[in-house]
Amino acid sequence: MSKLSTLQELMVEELRDTYSAETQIAAALPKMAAKATSPQLKAAFEKHLAETQNQVARLEKVFQHLGESPEGNMCEATEGLVKEADELIGEDVDPQVLDAGLIASAQKVEHYEIASYGTLCTWATQLGQHEILALLKESLNEEEMTDKNLSMLAESGINQKAQ
Repeated sequence: MSKLSTLQELMVEELRDTYSAETQIAAALPKMAAKATSPQLKAAFEKHLAETQNQVARLEKVFQHLGESPEGNMCEATEGLVKEADELIGEDVDPQVLDAGLIASAQKVEHYEIASYGTLCTWATQLGQHEILALLKESLNEEEMTDKNLSMLAESGINQKAQ
């Protein structure tokens, strides 16, 4: 990576990191959905997979608008969070406990994405990038809603069943 000397360059690097995160999540969600035993959790993962695919497409539009390539970064944070979820899936875990753990794993990722999109929205506003701001805000809103839905699932019985 070359020296970053402007907020615009930093934003492009963060966009690449977020793009990497979203593509890794799109690859991980089908496995999480397949392992979920709660029909509601399975449906939530499948819904978020469709949203994630749309988020990848939105980021590609952002890169087109900026005249940049999305390639070049590996999001190591998401890689680590996905690895943790894979380790949980690979363990001998009671199905209800696994569902609670899958929610926790997914929420860790959601919180990372919320922080990333929030930062990107702030920088897009600062840089007057109003065209991409709307795309980023749409993804931010979806991530926040997914996090709330996962919390509701956990609180509506999944965590109690895991007890």
